[in-house]
Amino acid sequence: MSKFINPFTDYGFKLIFGREVSKNLLIEFLNDLLEGERVITDLTFLNNEQLPDYPEGRGIIYDVYCTTDTGEKIIVEMQNRMQSNFKERSIFYLSRAIVNQGRTGHDWKFEIKAVYGVFLMNFIMDKNIKLRTDVILADKETGELFSEKFRQIFIALPLFKKSEEECETNFERWIYILNNMETLKRLPFKARKAVFEKLEEIADVASMSPKERELYDNSVKVYRDYLVTMDAAEKEGIKKGMEEGLKKGREEALNIFQTAIDMKKQGIDNQLIAEKTGLPLSLIESLK
Repeated sequence: MSKFINPFTDYGFKLIFGREVSKNLLIEFLNDLLEGERVITDLTFLNNEQLPDYPEGRGIIYDVYCTTDTGEKIIVEMQNRMQSNFKERSIFYLSRAIVNQGRTGHDWKFEIKAVYGVFLMNFIMDKNIKLRTDVILADKETGELFSEKFRQIFIALPLFKKSEEECETNFERWIYILNNMETLKRLPFKARKAVFEKLEEIADVASMSPKERELYDNSVKVYRDYLVTMDAAEKEGIKKGMEEGLKKGREEALNIFQTAIDMKKQGIDNQLIAEKTGLPLSLIESLK
């Protein structure tokens, strides 16, 4: 049995970052993520379900949705699998948080607060080779920032390969812990950053109430069922790929062999046929 919560589970992630009792964890994580840019001193959790503006519209449910003490909106999500139109989906989520700031009446003149989307991904997006991808609104030619009101940060967790000793920044320490939390017997870095003491307390499975434990166990089951399903799909895909590859290979080999036969019938020199087809000269000489 794991000592600490698995943060890749839906309920586990919200236990760590989505509760008032653990608010300081989220503040510290976001400040380490945005180090050198801004400092969040306080935040308020918002309803993580954003209802549509019309009956047939599609509602949105975020993992964590909050607003800072200066009004910025921040969405934080843990994603375990790549989804169709994932990039477009993330844009839609942030756009909804912007649109919801609109006010009726003539006095409102589009004064909006910045919206941040932080997407922790337990997969590789497209052909990405970067741990962290920051998306901003900027001029295409100069790279100059156009507006600070829209910001996306994608973190590809599988690309983080550093050991505990190799972590140099608090951001890297957070990522190391999130990646390895379920297998750790103790949380590292507590001497460097006091918030990790609080994280160890919050993330301890033994500290859960019976109801929390029930909900968490169900969340773990869903997560593990997903892993088993993905593993089966991957193996089936590899098997299918091998079968298709063998079939294609056989077809190509037969085509080359038939080409050699046709060339031989045309009286073309054996050495030249061997060079053109890549077949051994001894095999060419044996063809009738």
